[in-house]
Amino acid sequence: MFQPIGFEQRFVNTSLGRTVYYTAADSPWQDDLTTKSDRETLVFLHGFGGGSSAYEWSKVYPAFAAEYRIIAPDLIGWGRSEHPARNYQIDDYLTTIREFLEQTTTAPVKVIASSLTAAFTIRLAIAHPDLFQSLILTTPAGLSDFGQDYSRSFFAQIVSVPIVDRLLYSSGIATGGGIRSFLEQRQFAKPSRVYQEIVDAYLESAQQPNAEYAALSFVRGDLCFDLSLYIQQLTTPTAIIWGRKSEFTGPDVGRRLAQMNPQAIRFFQVLEDVGLTPQLELPAVTIGLIRRYLPLLE
Repeated sequence: MFQPIGFEQRFVNTSLGRTVYYTAADSPWQDDLTTKSDRETLVFLHGFGGGSSAYEWSKVYPAFAAEYRIIAPDLIGWGRSEHPARNYQIDDYLTTIREFLEQTTTAPVKVIASSLTAAFTIRLAIAHPDLFQSLILTTPAGLSDFGQDYSRSFFAQIVSVPIVDRLLYSSGIATGGGIRSFLEQRQFAKPSRVYQEIVDAYLESAQQPNAEYAALSFVRGDLCFDLSLYIQQLTTPTAIIWGRKSEFTGPDVGRRLAQMNPQAIRFFQVLEDVGLTPQLELPAVTIGLIRRYLPLLE
């Protein structure tokens, strides 16, 4: 799996299996002069989709490795973490992300998360506020927000048909052409920003044994929920970044969510000409915004 220079793989065991994560452990980030045991921790959580993994944040988190302890996991069912053969449910991720944080951190942490995982993180921060210091979220959406039911969409219904779902995954999702097409047409605002390394990283993750289980659970809508039913309970200081051209959930939904809880959601930034994952499409801009918000949320 693709990982930045100076980072290594480690893992912890959760109730659903081994969760691999990436952390700085070598030069240029760790040496006799820079190693500090009291560094604050930044946790980067990737979103969901065919071939998702911690690679999604790999162009961003090295920019913070000189100042923070960086932790970027492949969530259960994705990347190089274990892929239990099961139909995944929301509680699977609420539980395993909580277990991961409890095993890798010792104090409330600053979490940076993406899309549906960002929405899960909001629910975790509501249920376990002691685990979180602040949140910076890109496009946090439950994908069934304000009463919309993604699971009833045409594509979700097709993927719910047995045998057809595995065929669609193997022939349409877990291929280089399928991944490039999705990135160019649905995930990025500008197809020219999709380069071969991104496609290769997504493809390697998508072709891991049993990778179809988590991906199909997501595509069927099994993991979707209405975030508007929860967001008013959030107390953790939060900043939200939203791509104007996010294909699945537009910034109007994000703005409505933010307006439901201005006490916790202190910043809402729309990025023009950006899609679902600004951290891959415009990593330098994303780094700049994270640097801006980290001290403001303290």
